[in-house]
Amino acid sequence: MITDTHKTTAKSLFGEVAVNRTDMPLFVNKTKFIEAIQQFKEQDNLSKLRFVVLDLQSNLNSVKDDKIGILNIHSNGDTVKISQKHLLEQLDQIADSQTLERAKYYTERLEKAMTEIRNNKINDINLNRWKEYEDIWTDSLWMIDKRDSTGVHTAGYWGNFIPQIPNQMLRRYTKKGEWVLDPFVGCGTTLIESQRLGRNGIGIELQESVAKRAKELIGSEQNKHSVVAEVVTGDSTELDYAEMLRKMGQKSVQMVIMHPPYFDIIKFSKNPRDLSNTPSVESFLNKMNMVVERAGKILDKGRYLVLVIGDKFSRGEWIPLGFLTMQEILKKGFMLKSIIVKNFEETTGKRNQKELWRYRAMVGGFYIFKHEYIFLFKK
Repeated sequence: MITDTHKTTAKSLFGEVAVNRTDMPLFVNKTKFIEAIQQFKEQDNLSKLRFVVLDLQSNLNSVKDDKIGILNIHSNGDTVKISQKHLLEQLDQIADSQTLERAKYYTERLEKAMTEIRNNKINDINLNRWKEYEDIWTDSLWMIDKRDSTGVHTAGYWGNFIPQIPNQMLRRYTKKGEWVLDPFVGCGTTLIESQRLGRNGIGIELQESVAKRAKELIGSEQNKHSVVAEVVTGDSTELDYAEMLRKMGQKSVQMVIMHPPYFDIIKFSKNPRDLSNTPSVESFLNKMNMVVERAGKILDKGRYLVLVIGDKFSRGEWIPLGFLTMQEILKKGFMLKSIIVKNFEETTGKRNQKELWRYRAMVGGFYIFKHEYIFLFKK
């Protein structure tokens, strides 16, 4: 992680104070902090309020500058972990208020952020501190320069999932300890991310050799949350998902993530049951329909199914495979919540061939694929 560190000078009628601002976390003594901001409410004019805010900010600058023990985490175990930058920005907002009434409102909001956790039913995000989740994306266009290659993640498997996608979806739409199903698990990207984030994962893989590789990779990654990461070898269009879950002591899952073959763009095997070997788009859609039928039955109501897929060309014609598959899922009673477009600069098939593909586009009168879709559905 890149840490943004800089020093700003906060000014008031009473002077100025230099304050370091970083993305690194502070461990703040909650009791002393609440006592300090209670003083904000006691001020009878804005100038005095700003002086008190600046004084608190100076104490938060470093342990050396802390005169009131607010960073003394040994005084009791009642501490709050928070980004220094975000905390100081909230204090700035109080100091910059144009009325005491507004300053009191921001003070109460900061007090809630430091003392109360407000979650919704589908994730662990603390909505009282939502501004701190800068690494969670909420826009519908994802510009991803390169795939996450940390730990055991590998790009060696052609058509492999970009880890950032399951990471974002798991953090937005699941809680720790919940269960995730990936019917096209490949080399295990979804299960690796699930394991890292403390979610239990089940993946289905048709090819035994690929399933074996996925198990090896997942087993090499530290399982610090002691969750399940199970790879099942089988055909996701035929397996009894309910029986598969029963063997693990479960009745349902809380998320389904699907990254199927994009019809026949990449041939993953010679197995006729492989979706990349289906003889037509209609046959591909029928098989996807079978997978969604099975997955939908074990997905809890109100929870989410994620489909990651791209389009294809066939004989000079653009085939909207993504939207055709989307329509099949909608037929199963799912509600479409979002369509995200993911931009990618390089693929295994086009790597080091940018000029050739540009020439082909000029000659053939088409545009080069640089995007995929992430369809988000709610059951």
